[in-house]
Amino acid sequence: MMARVHRRRGFTLIELLLAISILAIIAVLGWRGLDSIVRSRETLTIGMEQTRGLQLAFAQMQSDCENLATPALLRNRAFLQAEDQRITLVRMVMGENQPTRLQVVSYRVVDGVLTRRESAATRELTQLDNLWQAALGDTDPGATVALQSGVQNMAMRFWMPGGLVANSGGWRPAAGVSTATATGGATLPTGLEVAMTLQGQEIPLVKSFLLGAL
Repeated sequence: MMARVHRRRGFTLIELLLAISILAIIAVLGWRGLDSIVRSRETLTIGMEQTRGLQLAFAQMQSDCENLATPALLRNRAFLQAEDQRITLVRMVMGENQPTRLQVVSYRVVDGVLTRRESAATRELTQLDNLWQAALGDTDPGATVALQSGVQNMAMRFWMPGGLVANSGGWRPAAGVSTATATGGATLPTGLEVAMTLQGQEIPLVKSFLLGAL
């Protein structure tokens, strides 16, 4: 009786090509999924960094607004001016065992970067006038600190308290409002609203500050 010869049957060429094709499709799908995850993570990280940077910038603005100089201390000089892309203010500097001094602080958005610049502290109002004019004319020599990049727009509004007329107070565009009480005796703002729009975003981040809380 002849013994049966068992021949091992291997994969055919078509089966190998089909298996390779399936593995290639799985690899492409896996790579696309991984690439999507990496891109989403990068986008989320950038967004978190921008939010953190704005929070730090808003915290610095809040500190400056809380230490805003008073009209009585400045003898009716202007101490706050806000317009699109720029905030200029006079703040009090109170060091330990030192007299109160005055400092001009400027926030600007230039080429998409929010910066902060502060002048030297002084007790002389004449010198303060020069520092104020230098800040408005962008000729102040103070060091510039970059707070946030990727800023598309910075807009401000003042909260104006109501007078004798009912419902006369509210938010008003900051441009054109003077804080020099010597001119016209206008009502001074008690709040500042800053709306920061980042590049690629339509909805701005808005923060309101109480002026002169300390």
